[in-house]
Amino acid sequence: MTLLLLPCDVLNPRRVDEHFAAEAEAARAAGLEVALVDHDALARSGDADRAVRRVPEGGEAVYRGWMLRAERYAAFAEALRRRGVVPKTGAEQYRRAHELPGWYRDLAAVTPRSAWTGGDDRADFDRARRELGAGPAVLRDYTKSMKHYWHEAAFIPELGDGDAAWAVARRFRELRDEDMVGGFVLRRFERFVSAEVRTWWAHGRCRLVGAHPDTPDDLPATGPDLSVVAPLVAGLGLPFVTVDLALREDGAWRVVELGDGQVSDRPASIPPAALIDLLREL
Repeated sequence: MTLLLLPCDVLNPRRVDEHFAAEAEAARAAGLEVALVDHDALARSGDADRAVRRVPEGGEAVYRGWMLRAERYAAFAEALRRRGVVPKTGAEQYRRAHELPGWYRDLAAVTPRSAWTGGDDRADFDRARRELGAGPAVLRDYTKSMKHYWHEAAFIPELGDGDAAWAVARRFRELRDEDMVGGFVLRRFERFVSAEVRTWWAHGRCRLVGAHPDTPDDLPATGPDLSVVAPLVAGLGLPFVTVDLALREDGAWRVVELGDGQVSDRPASIPPAALIDLLREL
């Protein structure tokens, strides 16, 4: 039987983090065992063994919790293995889903054209900027954008204007600070005419379609056409991912983001029991 691992409450480590309480309740109602992990120990101190000390030994496990850097997840997975627990998503699988360079080339046909750097220096940024070519772009790092700071740290109106583009990159770097992952990612700007749709996939099959957590009550009148996307996602060979899609102005459904399902937020409009049913398929 799969063990569900959830983050504990910061103030009461014997209680599940309130954000995941409904999923814990649904899991127990479905007969799954739930164990708590210390997310702060994983993410901040890097003490993975302390983080999993309440996890029972043996069996297989799936995590549902806050984002972890890929290297922190690798330490987490190794600490679980020392307890005889096999994570359903391995460390390299997590990195491939969690960081854009891991999945971009396989989904290049259905996602905005992108170029990225290995760090945060101006020369590497200019190289990526020239690689993408003139025109508007959206800036992010390997895992996250700053879309709530759209004009100052996300949208670049013209990549041909190197100084103006670099000003956006500097502000992005300042805002992300120590949370920045990898390097800069420049994505060709595409005009979307729908809210984003978050789809949930188990072993390459789409099992849930719902709203994006940022717009939990906003779904397009018709669901996304997955006929082109589905074989590409299946080809990644990843056990549990989410794929966010939006409708481009020309009528094509485009992949905005792919993420590891373990750390993808569930919108309030998807019942926790539906997600637990999906986890039981892993």
